[in-house]
Amino acid sequence: MRIALFRFIGSLVLTVIASLTFAQNKIVVFQSDFGLKDGAVSAMKGVANTVSPDLKLYDLTHEIPAYNIWEAAYRLEQTVPYWPEGTVFVSVVDPGVGTSRKSVVLKTNNGHFIVTPDNGTLTLIAASEGIAAIREINEAVNRRKDSQKSYTFHGRDVYAYTGARLASGAITFEEVGPLLPNEVVKIPYQAAVLEDGKLKGNISVLDVQYGNIWTNIGADLLNQLHPQYGDILQVTFFHNGKKVHQTAAPYSQTFGAVPEGKPLSYLNSLMQLSFALNMGNFAAAYHIGSGSEWSVEVMLLPKK
Repeated sequence: MRIALFRFIGSLVLTVIASLTFAQNKIVVFQSDFGLKDGAVSAMKGVANTVSPDLKLYDLTHEIPAYNIWEAAYRLEQTVPYWPEGTVFVSVVDPGVGTSRKSVVLKTNNGHFIVTPDNGTLTLIAASEGIAAIREINEAVNRRKDSQKSYTFHGRDVYAYTGARLASGAITFEEVGPLLPNEVVKIPYQAAVLEDGKLKGNISVLDVQYGNIWTNIGADLLNQLHPQYGDILQVTFFHNGKKVHQTAAPYSQTFGAVPEGKPLSYLNSLMQLSFALNMGNFAAAYHIGSGSEWSVEVMLLPKK
């Protein structure tokens, strides 16, 4: 009898600890492709404040290009790891609003919560942080009151409302809705790999202010080529597998290491291999884009 009691208490303690591990922290971070020219973002924040005025509301970005699910996925991976455990992210890039795509909350292994349509937005964060669990939003209870006839603004009526309820503690993660398999809709892209002395990767995004090219090839993978500053990397850019441009770019610590207008390769602030023109716009000069259909191959040229 006593042993059974101890086991029950131990199990209860473990359950409590597990629930505290991923406790929400009253922070909600919003991302969308809405822009700030109208009241859409303000409406979402108004809904969140109506749920609880104690929430802390922040913006990741609302300048995702319209309908660009890939960039939404990238901005989550770029930003989520820097926020505290328990932060709730509401990401609304939803060209399929009102269709059969699922509305979900993903809990990552690092304790972050992502409220979003499962349309590819979770591709990168699910891979990098891992999936602790996914639940489909039960809109019978987790939907703004009297909004059932609204089919085109789930960001306000479902995602902001559910995210705010979750962040505030009005509902637990278990009360979001039914548990789903630990799988998400994935956008195909070139993973970063080293094959036969060549690095292959995806052009994840452009540094839009300057036209620099950011890839998903991390420093650890690059270091397997053992480049030294001043060594020449030959990079070939592809769009849907078709060669667009090829150049030689010295591996550099700073942009000023090459003459003005010349190409260079460097590690960006996320420690990922990137390419730029010193005082120029690489993407515009060579008609390079970004997204799941863009890729690169990189090789270290032998020293002369």
